[in-house]
Amino acid sequence: MPKPLRLFGRLILWIVLLAATAWGSAALWFDSPASRPLAGALAAGFALAALALLILLRPKRRAYAAFVALFAALLVWWLSLSPSNDRDWQRDVAQLPTAEIEGETLTIRNVRNFDYRSETDYTEHWETRRYDLSKLRGLDLYVIYWGSPSIAHTIMSWDFDDGQHLAVSIETRKEQGENYSAVRGFFRQYELYYVIADERDVVGLRTNHRKEDVYLYPLRTPPVRARALLLDYLKAINRLAERPKWYNALRYNCTTTIRMHASDAVRGIPLDWRWLANGYLDELLYEKGIVNRDVSFTELKKHSYINPKAQAVAPGGDFSGAIREGLPPRPPPPVL
Repeated sequence: MPKPLRLFGRLILWIVLLAATAWGSAALWFDSPASRPLAGALAAGFALAALALLILLRPKRRAYAAFVALFAALLVWWLSLSPSNDRDWQRDVAQLPTAEIEGETLTIRNVRNFDYRSETDYTEHWETRRYDLSKLRGLDLYVIYWGSPSIAHTIMSWDFDDGQHLAVSIETRKEQGENYSAVRGFFRQYELYYVIADERDVVGLRTNHRKEDVYLYPLRTPPVRARALLLDYLKAINRLAERPKWYNALRYNCTTTIRMHASDAVRGIPLDWRWLANGYLDELLYEKGIVNRDVSFTELKKHSYINPKAQAVAPGGDFSGAIREGLPPRPPPPVL
């Protein structure tokens, strides 16, 4: 093999080895049940041991084999960490939703419908609600920004003829005293949680109290596909009530999980980098004709911004109706 190729191969190998070392140290730091000082010592010890093996042990093949064994032991421990439904949860994620279907009647328990005075000051209402699946007419998407334009939170909402809206937000289930960290989200720190809520709760919390920028897009999804997607969501929700699952900022986040459900319910969901950089997901939907294309994308986004309308709704007013006033209409569904 030519020398430049050998050098390039070694460079790639060392990048992989160093990345594995860094990940292993971070896993011990974040996920070890030990106290912070001990977890720090374990993380540093793993990094030093890995580097010592790679630098000092000879021949190289033995060094690589020893590193693989060390990393494999760490990985076995990490994969053994189990999620739980039995923790001291924060109040807004304390109850697990479950769903039952009898004929065309969908019954969901623990629908969140809090009265918020501020983001952290609220009166709890966990409700049982019933929906007529025969009245399901469409599907809407919320794209929510709180910082970088590249990263957003997404919420799906099912639209019924009788005026009901069923919103589902895929989030982390945090314990008391725990805050969300994007870095921690790549490790086994949070359980996966589906917030099933009234739009006044899960959307109004963001527009009126967190002051995040919220955009609402009616989708071109025909009712039969919207129903299939909803049923796939409900299966996952009921499974989580029995068997908890770890949240993961890459594989099981608010948007990649939507794509997973959509792929289960509908074939042909395109692969695209904007499923990860989900702040641009609305651009992808515009390109594919899933949202209204009667106007330019710039105009669509302008008219889809709902914060002023949400903040103008009086207590007890029709929140879902008010935020949809003036929206570009839902595109006609494709012929199936």
